[in-house]
Amino acid sequence: MHHFSNQRILVPIDFSDEADGAMKVALEIASDPSLVTAIHVAPPLATLEPGVVWEMISDETRVQQLEQAFRKRYHEPCYSPVGFEVRFGDPGNEITSYAQEVKAGLIVMPSHGRTGLAHLLIGSVAERVVRFAHCPVLVLRG
Repeated sequence: MHHFSNQRILVPIDFSDEADGAMKVALEIASDPSLVTAIHVAPPLATLEPGVVWEMISDETRVQQLEQAFRKRYHEPCYSPVGFEVRFGDPGNEITSYAQEVKAGLIVMPSHGRTGLAHLLIGSVAERVVRFAHCPVLVLRG
């Protein structure tokens, strides 16, 4: 039994293979899969985007589509108790804020391993989460 097995575990996902690996690790650590919550942080919609202007897309429809994508990707029975949260904004800020809101005991996340110019321009979500999270963060290399 792990130290974190009875605590809420947060898994930031971006629907990548690396995120799938983080989800599997979180489920291995958790004593109960319902203690695991996946969070996806999407960029906010610009008010002048055509889909917003013509009211074809909204944050509510985006949440519904992301929930469907999550349940489709993680359709196996072991994932059915896993919670799913969608936030909009800066991933590093939203992940750490949500972790604090739900009193997560651990964040398990992948590192995409960007280096050099890509790291400088894009920044590292994992690095920001490690720096600002109130709880331990397990960062998995790809």
